[in-house]
Amino acid sequence: MRHISKLPEVGTTIFTVMSALANEHNAINLSQGFPNFKSDQKLIDLVNNAMNSGYNQYAPMPGSLELRQAISKKFENLYNTSYHPETEITVTAGATQAIFTIISTFVKQDDEVIIFKPAYDCYEPSIELFGGIVKPIQLSAPSYQVDWDLVKKMISNKTKLIIINTPHNPSGTILSETDMLKLQELTQNTDIILLSDEVYEHIIFDGLKHQSACLFQDLRSRSFVVASFGKTFHNTGWKIGYCCAPKELMDEFKKAHQFNVFSVNHPMQKGLADYLQEPNHYLSLPTFYQEKRDYFLSLIKDSRFKIKPSQGTYFQVLDYSEITDEHDVDFAKRLTIENGLTSIPMSVFNEAGKDDKVLRFCFAKTNETLEKAAEILNNI
Repeated sequence: MRHISKLPEVGTTIFTVMSALANEHNAINLSQGFPNFKSDQKLIDLVNNAMNSGYNQYAPMPGSLELRQAISKKFENLYNTSYHPETEITVTAGATQAIFTIISTFVKQDDEVIIFKPAYDCYEPSIELFGGIVKPIQLSAPSYQVDWDLVKKMISNKTKLIIINTPHNPSGTILSETDMLKLQELTQNTDIILLSDEVYEHIIFDGLKHQSACLFQDLRSRSFVVASFGKTFHNTGWKIGYCCAPKELMDEFKKAHQFNVFSVNHPMQKGLADYLQEPNHYLSLPTFYQEKRDYFLSLIKDSRFKIKPSQGTYFQVLDYSEITDEHDVDFAKRLTIENGLTSIPMSVFNEAGKDDKVLRFCFAKTNETLEKAAEILNNI
């Protein structure tokens, strides 16, 4: 049967390629962004209790009201802002589903969407699937700072959506208050919607503050804030996230959401609602992950890699330009095959495969795993 692909350029993701290579060569896998340590047993017990208590049928379409109330309270505590739990919060099957549904809801044929590269790999295909036109803005290593004058030039009367990601995967950088104020200025008095991917909101270091879109009044009025319980509580396989937005935007989102997944895992929602009653479960994360970042960097401080410490996320970018001139994809594969350590080459996230000679490593691992990885890196 003959057909025309709607995504002809999309193939196997780099995450699948590198993880398969890691498995083939029994390499330490620091490529994909998931912890190799357990979730809190208390959270697992709360989910089991929910199952045993009968929370095993469909949850309400926008999510368990108890969980939405807990999310609303979290925003009040952290950002001194409020999303109404009944009309402005939807629980989703992971952050990726929230992002896909936002794009599917608002992007029409020939609408333009501004993204910043390196960009997480789900943005661009989702835009193209619904006939949108990607308008990429390339950021440069090692600072990955946004040129807001260039953004201003890229905005047109066809701009439907701008997607930001802070803390930023894959670079580990964050947007500052100044950045957010510039973005707010550029989008004021427009109909542009902001998709703010904030899945690493609680993983931020060195006393820096996460600048959520909800902190800025005009941005908040046009924004979807997307978050992830999987990233926050070390259980990416549960695939539960959520998004928050003003009612008029969320009403449209829910029209698509109900025919996409309808509702997500009910006992896990109940368990998470109970777990969120103790704020320290997420407030402790900056210290927890900074200790891992600092430990990993202390182990490789004498290596030949150039290091700019990650500001957020659980990823660390390492510059290998003083080691080899190889293309980053080739070097990442060789590092896996010959040295037994797997990473992600950054060029796959860049416009036209721009190669800055950097690799991304995930440090959400046990200290034993980080020590073994560091030993390899120090011997290169």
